[in-house]
Formats: sequence, C-alpha cells, structure tokens
Amino acid sequence: MTIAVCGLGYVGSVSAVCLARAGHIVIGVDVNEDKTRMLREGIPPVIEEGLAPLLQEMVLEGNLTATNDLKSALEQADVTLVCVGTPSRANGSLDTTALERVCEDLGHALKELGKPHTIVMRSTVLPGTCRKLLIPILETAAGKKLDDDLGVAYNPEFMREGTSLKDFYTPPFTIIGCDNERHGAAAAALYASISAPLERTSIEASEMLKYACNAFHAMKISFANEIGVFAAEHGIDGREVMRLLCMDTKLNISATYLKPGFAFGGSCLPKDLRALLYRAKQADLKLPVLDSILQSNTQHLRRGIEMIKQTGKSKIGMLGLTFKSGTDDLRESPFVDLAETLIGKGYQLRVHDDNVETARLCGANAAYINNHLPHITNLLGSIEDVLNHADVVVVCNGNPQYGEAIRARRSGQQVIDLIGVPSPDNSRSRRVQGIAW
Repeated sequence: MTIAVCGLGYVGSVSAVCLARAGHIVIGVDVNEDKTRMLREGIPPVIEEGLAPLLQEMVLEGNLTATNDLKSALEQADVTLVCVGTPSRANGSLDTTALERVCEDLGHALKELGKPHTIVMRSTVLPGTCRKLLIPILETAAGKKLDDDLGVAYNPEFMREGTSLKDFYTPPFTIIGCDNERHGAAAAALYASISAPLERTSIEASEMLKYACNAFHAMKISFANEIGVFAAEHGIDGREVMRLLCMDTKLNISATYLKPGFAFGGSCLPKDLRALLYRAKQADLKLPVLDSILQSNTQHLRRGIEMIKQTGKSKIGMLGLTFKSGTDDLRESPFVDLAETLIGKGYQLRVHDDNVETARLCGANAAYINNHLPHITNLLGSIEDVLNHADVVVVCNGNPQYGEAIRARRSGQQVIDLIGVPSPDNSRSRRVQGIAW
C-alpha cells in the first residue's frame, strides 16, 4: 500500500521507516519543515539505535519520502497513519490540540479529493477520544459520516525507546480497534509481514489498552523498588528476592489474578500485607504502593455495596460466601464482609454456598464466622431458596451452578456479578451487571 504517516516524531519516524522496509510506499508528513527535509535526506529526526542506516536505505530505494503538503500525500495514499504527539498539560490533562488539527486537515483534504480512505490512529489518547472528539471533527471537515469509503481504526503502539525497531518487528500482539470490517482489514494489512497475534477489538478497548499497559509497567517498577527498599532495610538483596519472584511463572509472572473481579480475601493476602506494612512502619519506611493495596481493596468492597444499594431492593440473595470457589475457608472473605454490611444496613439476606456447612466448620474458620455472622445458619438455603427470596441476586462464587441460576432467573430479577461467572445468556432484559465490566 501507499501510506501517509502524519507526525514525524518518535513513533511516526520509526513507524514510517519500518513500514517502508516491509515493502509499502511511505510518505512522511509534518508541519515542521526541518523534519521533512531531514527525512528526505536520510537523516533521522530522532535518535534511535539502528534507525539511521535503515532510513538511508529506504530513501535510496525510493520507498520513503516526506512532505509538508498533506493533500499531495493523500492524493497518493490509501491509508493514513496518525502519529502526532499528545503531551501533558500542566494540570496533567492530555493536550490533543495537534491531533484535533490533523483530523480537521485530513477531513478537508479528503473532502476535496473525494476518494476512499482509511485513517489509523496511533497517537496515545484516553478511551472515548476517537469516538467523542476526533471522529466528529473528521466527519464535519469531510462533510460526511464514516462509512465504507471513510473509516477510522485505532492501532496502539508498544515500542520502547532504545529498542523500538526490535519492538516494531517482534511485538507481543497487533491490536486493531475498528467498527468497520473493510477499514479494520486495511489497518491490519499494514502489519501483514509481522509475525504476531492479531487482535481485533473496539476502538475504546484499544485506546484503553495502551494506558492499562503503561500503568501496569509503572506499578511493577514501583513495586520492585518498594520490595527492594524493604529488603535492604533487613540486610537482604532485593534484586535476589525479585529474581526468585520472577521464576514463578504460574502465579507471579502470569495471567493469574489479572482479571477484574471482587476484592481479595482469605487467610494469607490481607494478613501478610498488614504484617509487612506494620514492619515497614516500625522502620520508618514509606511504601505508598504497597500501603495503597488494602485501601484499594476496601474501596472495591464498597463499590459492591453501592451497586446493591442503587438497585433500591431490600431482598438480596448471595450465591457464594467463601473467599473463592473450591474451599470452605471463610476467613477474611470479602463476601462475609459484604453479608455482614448488608445485614447491618437492614437488608433481608439469603445465602447459598455448597462448601459452607456450619456443623463442619471448626477452629479459626468457625471462630471467624461466629464473630462476623453469628446467625449464619438462619441465612443459608438452597439455590432455589435464594432465587425465590431475592429481588437482587449477587454472584460471589465461580460455582458452575450459578451460571445456570443466572439463566433461570425470573423476569425482573436483577443479577450483580462480582466475579465474572460464566453464564450462557446475559442478554435477558440486560439484568446482569458486572462490577467492572
């Protein structure tokens, strides 16, 4: 294809060169004449290892050129890649001024040319920016709505400075967010030579993914630093601790736990976090990332309570009580806290959990539930009892029976899903509400 790349900063320059190497004809576009001149002369506008010789090769082969004239580039191009910067303002908000201007210029040029075109956004923007801000600007300037001839896709980049060429050619995945099959296919075709899983999703999910990834990376760095500080305070090499931590690819470095759901609980995580933070306090260590975890967990519990409160119903049924499925452990279960709070607020509560039989509970488990829900026996019933009682059913456990219970709910019965239980049909009156989906 012939591709116009708008914005010749870091992402734009690297993308332009790598796409040219993949066999496409690439026209770089920028309002800065120095950048376009440098590109035409084979001089990288940015410093990146390996970029200079590859840029020179692509310019000499005629696969890559640059211009300040957007309209002339669009006359030749089938697809436009938008890579202009979105810097922070002083208050932390995103400055989309340059991006808005590019979308307006693209719309005006395409209106004059009257040709089919696919616009692929690579600039990092917050979810909703394309749909609510950029697409309306483009449509107004072009004098038409998005259709098979004019489309927008969002394609986040995951290149790191210093290794961007390697990251471009060997990405973990290629993400295309688009509502239109034709334009989504055109965006995907840019990366036909790249061997990586291709994922098609919504524009909003692809916008959000970039922020989720970067937030996760920042959190990992801060987490490792805080563990290192705590370890060093106790004469331990934090690098060795984290080396060993990373060897666990079953729980630590894996997809385990990285799924939206309810608050964590059980006999280990809350207890061990509290002990670590207490010791840190004794040593006058400030560990804000670790300290915020329990606060975040409490806030998530409150979200669940607020969701139930907003239904305006008083008869509540809970499917599940233990902190996770497959165990009878009730210690520090967030669902026990949820039940305790609902009873305290005057809700009429019924509970089902196959693994909770008060006659069998003993030791610390029995002591915990007797302290928090002393009348647990009066709350327990069968799944049918819970469904017959409740106006609002709260799913707290991954028991497969609960998916069937959701499907069998009566008309008008609301379901709040706190853990993402698989259910065959969530479309019935749109009455299944997830806590984070």
